[in-house]
Amino acid sequence: MYKIEKKSWGYHLTFGDFMDAKEMKAWVDESQAMVKPSGPGFGVFVDMRTLKPLAQDAQLVMQDGQKHYKASGMKRSVVILASKLLTMQFKRIAQETGIYEWERYLDASSVPDWEAKGIRWIRDGVDPDVGAPA
Repeated sequence: MYKIEKKSWGYHLTFGDFMDAKEMKAWVDESQAMVKPSGPGFGVFVDMRTLKPLAQDAQLVMQDGQKHYKASGMKRSVVILASKLLTMQFKRIAQETGIYEWERYLDASSVPDWEAKGIRWIRDGVDPDVGAPA
């Protein structure tokens, strides 16, 4: 399952459970209809705490979605995870798609204020890895 919500600072995405390539493609299609190129500056907060690891074909579709957000003006994104496996998988995907430089990863199981830290990164550029503006 997935959900896209528009916020004042950008977009809040939720991914959960098992997502196959077909459902991931539905997310990309909805994102392309909703997120139009608007110049640089919006953030993306991605809650993946309940998402199961993606199959290779779904990973490839996810990469298309990431590229769309970046091409449409995404400035920064934060990904909230609760699994070391998913954290490694999505860091690799981000490196392959070229968005790793603008994306941060927070483990909700070990960072109690993950939501506030994520929003500060998106809105204010306060890097949760170092606690100062990037």
